[in-house]
Amino acid sequence: MSPALLAAAAGLGLGLSLIVAIGAQNALVLRQGLRSEHVAAVVAVCLLSDVVLITAGVAGAGALVTRAPGVVTVVCFAGAAFLLVYGLLAARRALRPAALLTDASGARTGLAVTVSTAVALTWLNPHVYLDTVVLLGSLASTYDDRRWWFGAGAALGSAVWFLGLGYGARLLRPVFARPRAWQVLDAGIAVVMVVLAISLAVRGAAGS
Repeated sequence: MSPALLAAAAGLGLGLSLIVAIGAQNALVLRQGLRSEHVAAVVAVCLLSDVVLITAGVAGAGALVTRAPGVVTVVCFAGAAFLLVYGLLAARRALRPAALLTDASGARTGLAVTVSTAVALTWLNPHVYLDTVVLLGSLASTYDDRRWWFGAGAALGSAVWFLGLGYGARLLRPVFARPRAWQVLDAGIAVVMVVLAISLAVRGAAGS
């Protein structure tokens, strides 16, 4: 295998290892995939955001971020507030199973609301910057002139994951045909969002 392909494979492996975890983005993509609701839009937002951030990291923006702790602190608190609200909304859905599925009139979450939620869960989450810009960017720099192959591999990992999660979620739809399953999912999302919010608040306080 050529050095360029080895760099791309390393980027693919690291990208997948960072993204395949329960988090704000994945929870939203999974839920929209299960509901078959604005899946393409959510996947596009998450994927394009990852590509932009990975590109910035490979280009060297990670070093600039680490030199601006005040910016990181502000983003941490803003992200914590948003994730806490999103977690509380998920908890309310879990406690009100009648609201988990579309109602009798076929009401669905609007495209604008869904897209704005995906944007916020991505760009207000400092973990995304730490993973894509700082960590991936730092490791990419070790590949010198092949760092863009490394970045391409990481971007491919994001594409494989988000497309697979968003459109593969329908395979789990028989399980989620029961309101109880949605209650469990939303309860799990609520716990994850609140834990992430607390961890971001702690990080922000430590950096202030």
